Amino acid sequence: MVYLLLGEGFEEAEALVPTDLLRRAGVEVRLVGLKGKRVTSAHAITVECDCQLQDVEEHEARMIVLPGGLGGVNAISADERALGLIQRCADRGAYIAAICAAPTILARLGLLDRRKAVVYPGMEDQMLSAVVQPGKAVVVDGHLVTGEAAGSAFDFGLKLVELLRGREAAEAVREGVHYRPRKG
Repeated sequence: MVYLLLGEGFEEAEALVPTDLLRRAGVEVRLVGLKGKRVTSAHAITVECDCQLQDVEEHEARMIVLPGGLGGVNAISADERALGLIQRCADRGAYIAAICAAPTILARLGLLDRRKAVVYPGMEDQMLSAVVQPGKAVVVDGHLVTGEAAGSAFDFGLKLVELLRGREAAEAVREGVHYRPRKG
């Protein structure tokens, strides 16, 4: 099970594109509202979540995904239950994936200490001891996955598919949605 955490002010593309790509690959994804089942994004799009944070079956979590959007990142950062879930899942080796501003949450938890990562440009100073990889769309270091920004949502989502279902499944989804990354 993949749990994608949504706080008020999340970035839509960073949440919904990876969710869509994972579901196309047959991965079960649950959108998780921190404070309720209805969550409004940074650009005033309200999403109906599958469950609330207290409904998460932690032992089922193969991956936790954290989209960016400063409001959503601040909401997750301020929620001790969410932070505890992230830490416990990381401790047992579940994948933890964060995009845009959300890798700063992982840095503050100490999960990115001396690990390669990427973050929204201009936020590198908030990555503490992470080894930031400027200009990369997606970086994987062990069970930690980071993405640069909303423009990286397809690359990020396809990497999550690859990690959970394999390269062939990711390629099939990429072909199915006709995603053609730019060259150069």
